[in-house]
Amino acid sequence: MFELIFLGTSASAPSVHRGLSSTAVFTDQDRYLVDCGEGTQRQILQAGMGFRRLNRVLLTHPHLDHLLGLGGLVSTFARWETVPHLDIWGSHATLERVKSLIYDVVLRDQEPRIPITLTPVTGQGGLLVETKHYSISAFPVVHRGRGCYGYIFQERDHRPFLAEQADALGVPHNAERARLVRGESISLADGRVITPEMVLGETVKGTKLVFTGDTARTDILRPYVDDADVLVTEATFLERDREMAAAYGHITAHQAGVLAREANVKHLLLTHISRRYSEREMIQEAQRAFEQAYVVRDFDHFRVGRSLPLQKVVRDPNQPIDVLDEDMPF
Repeated sequence: MFELIFLGTSASAPSVHRGLSSTAVFTDQDRYLVDCGEGTQRQILQAGMGFRRLNRVLLTHPHLDHLLGLGGLVSTFARWETVPHLDIWGSHATLERVKSLIYDVVLRDQEPRIPITLTPVTGQGGLLVETKHYSISAFPVVHRGRGCYGYIFQERDHRPFLAEQADALGVPHNAERARLVRGESISLADGRVITPEMVLGETVKGTKLVFTGDTARTDILRPYVDDADVLVTEATFLERDREMAAAYGHITAHQAGVLAREANVKHLLLTHISRRYSEREMIQEAQRAFEQAYVVRDFDHFRVGRSLPLQKVVRDPNQPIDVLDEDMPF
């Protein structure tokens, strides 16, 4: 399962109601930030999620509205918060700016109190993180300048264990069941051999979550966003300003909706919202092309998983996120 908390949803500059680009993604026991715009650490506190385990950052491109918040975050980690390490991924161009920000401005002549690892994303991207439960890969995006990437969070496919079938076959309730789940055959006391095929159900596809970051083109994104359960992309402009969108390296809400429809996406979450338009205009344009489109706001919180359709979480603002248990269907 993936959880998304939108910490900043404004385009280029903050507004009264929207901070700059940043989204927290929770999966398994890990937490990631996708981009870290100015003011992100305050948004983290306002969201009630705190800094615990929030030590992995994926940067989409080198523009300051997507990375300037790293300065404050690193400063906080270096002085007050206990995290074992900080891992940051981005293109060479992105990491050059990050290095200047962290080492020339924030730390200056000081050594960081925690290891900071800067891992470059190069070429066509590819696999960045692989765990037992999920993987993260990067893919190239065309925006303004070089070194722009999107990210795919992919949950592993899963074959459910059929407990009733195992009971009927006499499989004991012990470690033998775990072996079957791992794909190993076992032998019972009476000599019968039980294979995984006998107790595992049909494969359930893992959830696919895609972030494009800022993008000027949708045609090259299809191989990466096809069949995504959730696509998070920008909607900086409306179709009436499509020429301006192209000039600044962005797409329109209509283009985002068409991409989602043609790529067989289940849900489209639109962010990077410009102050020049109303939310109503944005959502109406997107939904004319793709019904399951939604314009996100700061602190919107969603969950999605293999057997869990996208849900918007409603929470008591006085409760920390770790103890949320109340959901509302999206």
